[in-house]
Amino acid sequence: MSHTRESVPSGLKGHLACVSSGGDTLAWLPSTESKDYTNAFIIHKNKILLGYKKRGFGKNMYNGFGGKVELGETSQQAALRELEEEAGITAPLQHAGTLLFTTGAEEAAYHIEVYRADEYTGDVTETDEMRPEWFSLPLTDSKGSNATEDNLPTIPFEKMWEDDRHWMPLLISRTKFAGRADFKREGDSYTMHKWWFGTFTDS
Repeated sequence: MSHTRESVPSGLKGHLACVSSGGDTLAWLPSTESKDYTNAFIIHKNKILLGYKKRGFGKNMYNGFGGKVELGETSQQAALRELEEEAGITAPLQHAGTLLFTTGAEEAAYHIEVYRADEYTGDVTETDEMRPEWFSLPLTDSKGSNATEDNLPTIPFEKMWEDDRHWMPLLISRTKFAGRADFKREGDSYTMHKWWFGTFTDS
């Protein structure tokens, strides 16, 4: 991981230590307001549950389960609702981190609260919007080599948002994090051009 940019970008709160940063040297994209979203992940027995987006924003990519926080909801309530709507399950979600995304093409930034749970209730079910799939977390065998569990595929970072590979190890290791990524839009695709991710310190 890169440690080249230590300054905490605007929009992030708390005492943070940089663990990964990079991209161009231009200023962070301006944003006057933000919209609240959620993203939830189930990490169960060395596996992580991701959803393949079948329609809408992020189509044909893997992500957690989440969406917009509706009026009158807390972010945790929204995360639980979206998890049930998109995967057919419920879970004892715990807050894991905060993400801020800007695209330059949108007036408002995306403020996303990330949640995780180690167990769930119900049957994982494909919905009109998402196709849930399990992926194996890396394991280390007695020889120190990486292995996978149950012959499941590994996390498909090549089919996920570019920033995911920077903060997902923190999510998996239960390390609370916050980060920001600025994207440039080219047609229907988005390219990350600047990023900063950090972990919370005690002071």
